[in-house]
Amino acid sequence: MFLHTHPYPPFIPKKATKLIVGTLPPPRFTTAELKPGDVDFCYGSRDGQLWSIMDRLFDLGLRYENTSEAIKERKDFLIDRGIGVCDIVASAVREKVDASDLGMQEVVLRDLVAILQNNPTIETLLFTGGNSKNGPEYFFRRHLKKYGISLQLISNELPRRHYFKLPKQNRKITTVSLIAPSGAANRAVGSLKAYKAMKAHDSALNTIDFRVRQYEPYF
Repeated sequence: MFLHTHPYPPFIPKKATKLIVGTLPPPRFTTAELKPGDVDFCYGSRDGQLWSIMDRLFDLGLRYENTSEAIKERKDFLIDRGIGVCDIVASAVREKVDASDLGMQEVVLRDLVAILQNNPTIETLLFTGGNSKNGPEYFFRRHLKKYGISLQLISNELPRRHYFKLPKQNRKITTVSLIAPSGAANRAVGSLKAYKAMKAHDSALNTIDFRVRQYEPYF
């Protein structure tokens, strides 16, 4: 059995208004066995697409390498845009050492409600995945139950949006469940009506183009 612990603490700039919430990076980030092209920071996997999407949206010219400069570029962007990163899973046990969300067992969650209470400027949670089992929204819903809170639907159109209110603070926070920025989610993207309609209009567009369009209004 492999204990998959999150290698990074939450990165939340002062006065951040948005918080990216995922689950866990691939196990190699926990064991510090990075591949060429990985960046030793949140969402730094060379196989992931979040930073490629941000690069497209904001013309960042990011480095994709295991260097302090590549890390600094990402941190500077997050600080400048008022965006934090706080994955909800602190640790999980795995029988198979891979990055599958479904493979996570004995999951320990971060107290995201307490983190939000300590960061009063955050208005929006951006889930990098939906409510399928062991996805970030799925775990967040489970976490909220401990506080007697539930998500209230705003829109069932993709990406689905909800809101909830923090206890004591009576503060409204919106959640957005984005398509996961991973290659594993490409099959799900390909089956979406919105993606098929986009492809019918321009066959040269791909699943990353679809994500760029979906992510743009929320970043």
